[in-house]
Amino acid sequence: MDVVVIGAGSWGTALACVLTQNQHRVTLWGRDAEQLADMARTGENRRYLPGLKLPPGLAFAADLHAALRALPQGEPSLVVSVVPSHTMREVMLSVADVLPAQALVVTASKGIENQTLCTMMDVLHQTLPSHLRERAAVLSGPSFARETAEGQPTAVVVAAPTRPVAEQVQQAFQVATFRVYTSDDVIGVEIGGAVKNVIALACGMAEGLGFGFNTRAALITRGLAEISRLGSRMGGNPLTLAGLAGMGDLVLTCNGPQSRNRTAGLLLGQGKTLEQALGEMKQVAEGIKTARSVHDLARRIGVEMPISEAIFRVLYEDRPVRQIMSDLLGRPPKHELG
Repeated sequence: MDVVVIGAGSWGTALACVLTQNQHRVTLWGRDAEQLADMARTGENRRYLPGLKLPPGLAFAADLHAALRALPQGEPSLVVSVVPSHTMREVMLSVADVLPAQALVVTASKGIENQTLCTMMDVLHQTLPSHLRERAAVLSGPSFARETAEGQPTAVVVAAPTRPVAEQVQQAFQVATFRVYTSDDVIGVEIGGAVKNVIALACGMAEGLGFGFNTRAALITRGLAEISRLGSRMGGNPLTLAGLAGMGDLVLTCNGPQSRNRTAGLLLGQGKTLEQALGEMKQVAEGIKTARSVHDLARRIGVEMPISEAIFRVLYEDRPVRQIMSDLLGRPPKHELG
């Protein structure tokens, strides 16, 4: 299959490696033509995955429209969007008119738009031509980019409105070390993938304050309760949030040293300002923007999410991290399943 991966960050590069391993003809696009030229020359993504050798069959394109126009008409192809969630609407609007009629369109971005409160699949449905909306899917799950690109065993889930589309995407990505499960619970998969980044910020802040594993375990467990409440209220299946896109991704992002959101929270917990924390990071921590969306969405539909609310107050109301953690612990006692 001919494939275009939109986004040459760490995760876009990792998925391009997986797809190339599956014998697809893969082209990787990024905004920075100089970075792409360096990748083609050195065989590495030295900016985001230094030291990792890219597969020799991987191609690079600085012109996204040209890359998409080169996809074959009348036969299946694959377009994978791996741009930051806050840029996906702009990118997909710019290319909607050149997408082939038989393309499968997959978003591997995790987030919820500010203002609109749209998930990434909502964005696809609003930007894609009508004939492609049923050919859209979302890929999520516990998967650090470097480990995925290195071929370490990884399991993810792809969700689509119809089983045939989910199964086609599954077949496109499935390789010996990258196991893909299917789901029809699009909203559950998306909410799990987006909100876990906010909980990971909380875990990082707690670690930065010097708190240990008891605190982290409490935040992960109660964070999952928040994610499940929101996902269920929006029509998702609670069992989805106990799976790869929920608990699996939450555990990885809250614990792994490669987690951008945990790292951002750690820096904030150590006393850095948000500007200072972002200045020390090379990549986007999606949870920072998503925290505002989750706060607004929870308020709109009446879902109690105290951890997410606390992170919003730290990021957007300049509340002290230590005071917020004390406020969480000082909430009135309640029944665990209430």
